[in-house]
Amino acid sequence: MISNIRYWFLLLLVILVYIAGMFVTLFENDSAQFAVMAMRMVQENDFLSLFKGPEEYLDKPHMHYWLAALSFKIFGIYDWAYRIPGLLATLLGAYSCYGLGKLLYNSDTGKLAALIFMTAQSIMLSVIDVRTDAVLTGFTIFAIWQLAEYIQKGNTLNIILGAFGAGMAFSTKGQIALVVIGFPILCHLAYTRKWKSLLNWRVLIALVVFAVTIAPMLYAYYHQFDLHPEKVIRGRSERSGILFIFWEQSFERMSGTGMGKNSSDYFFFFHTFLWVFLPWTIIAIVAMGSQLKTFFKNKFKYDSNQELLTFGGIVLIFILISFAQFKLPHYLNIIIPLFSVLTASYLAGFCKSERQKTIRFLLGAQYFILSLVFIATVLLCYFVFKFENWYASVLLVLAFILAVYYSLKQEAYYLRIITLSVYSSLLLNVVLNTHFYPSLLEYQAGSSMAQTIKENNVPVDNIYKLSTHHTWALDFYNQKPVKIVSFDDIKNERNFWVYANDMQLSELQNLGFDWDRQFTEDQFRITRLQKTFLDPSTRKKVLNKMHLVHIY
Repeated sequence: MISNIRYWFLLLLVILVYIAGMFVTLFENDSAQFAVMAMRMVQENDFLSLFKGPEEYLDKPHMHYWLAALSFKIFGIYDWAYRIPGLLATLLGAYSCYGLGKLLYNSDTGKLAALIFMTAQSIMLSVIDVRTDAVLTGFTIFAIWQLAEYIQKGNTLNIILGAFGAGMAFSTKGQIALVVIGFPILCHLAYTRKWKSLLNWRVLIALVVFAVTIAPMLYAYYHQFDLHPEKVIRGRSERSGILFIFWEQSFERMSGTGMGKNSSDYFFFFHTFLWVFLPWTIIAIVAMGSQLKTFFKNKFKYDSNQELLTFGGIVLIFILISFAQFKLPHYLNIIIPLFSVLTASYLAGFCKSERQKTIRFLLGAQYFILSLVFIATVLLCYFVFKFENWYASVLLVLAFILAVYYSLKQEAYYLRIITLSVYSSLLLNVVLNTHFYPSLLEYQAGSSMAQTIKENNVPVDNIYKLSTHHTWALDFYNQKPVKIVSFDDIKNERNFWVYANDMQLSELQNLGFDWDRQFTEDQFRITRLQKTFLDPSTRKKVLNKMHLVHIY
């Protein structure tokens, strides 16, 4: 297996790449929105109520926002402080992958599973663009690991920790957490035939621990919604927060009645998986095929050298979420830990394997992925957003030389596969975190305008906007939500600032308003990249403008 020195060196590099992204400006929509929601809790000293702008927020439970608010309380309201809980949850997820891999296979598999998990592209991105899924993923795999340990060893502490992890995950995103935990555990019970572990007094203790863990979230929902049936949420009154989180939430997401429908493509997650698990995608697909072949060969009879927890969990969760009418790529994050353990077990098997044809194919596939990363980094650094400093080019060339060295180094194929795969992830994401994202975020008008406001000492208490359209980045970096007004509200007012787009600026002018100062920033929906924007020669065609004007 990979040496300890190389393993810890690669792990250190991964952590450094994570840290490099901690200080990147928050992305709109979700990261900046959730940060504003947590910031509002701290500023108003109200930790029981969730608001999305002026609207009361029912969709997700409170845990992610509580953790972010706690971080703000400790460190202050900063973008890096918002990301700390997500980073810690990801590290918990990595350690849990190690624990689960060690339990199901051996220590080498566990170590490799943690490394695969931390370098999967979707996980790399989730530490920077932090949403509820970072916390959800960390606690779900922790719960799966601890419950599997309990089934294997019957230890009371394991089932208590598993119940706590399940409670934290449920308090982060609701019912989906129990599904993600339940499917793999049920597959494990069915395969190992250890159903007796459910008929045990320890299960009652676990249920109590789970209930106690979710109690603060349930009370918050009860306080905000159940005590106020007169509130109209999504066009309905008499909304019960407790009923919603226990029953209505998942059905709304599956049917699209709550969040709306954005995809009826049942294969959405299949083609999305091709990039979210890079650079390990091809190996994972081969590993799934190999596992399925083994199960059929054994006629699904129990084999102490095999496990159904990861494979069965992946298949069942994949099928379930594919039928949802509202889909986003980061929904796959919840099964990345299972894929990591399964892929690690397959790779670890090559240490003593003579399957030279397969391992040569996989090495060739990883060479291909590394080549794509080379091309992508060159395009990002010399075409999309050009390097401005000569030393950045020197560092990139040194990184390329190092990659070539490990590509040509004469060592076991499986060692080259692991090293080159991790290196591909590191190379791509260090460029993204230190160059691409900072350059891209210059086109996020809200955060750019907040910097302009700070530099020009514009009073944030005196800034208004003329629509309910979100301004999350501006709200967060001003540490003050922009107040919403109508044209009628301000028709007789003077000496204030308005944040407006081109159309609203024209309306102000047509209504007779005049201004003596104006600041303008480029605006693009940066989380929806397109070829026209990435090409510098056509970028201006898709840019909008946001303005801040002083009405006198």
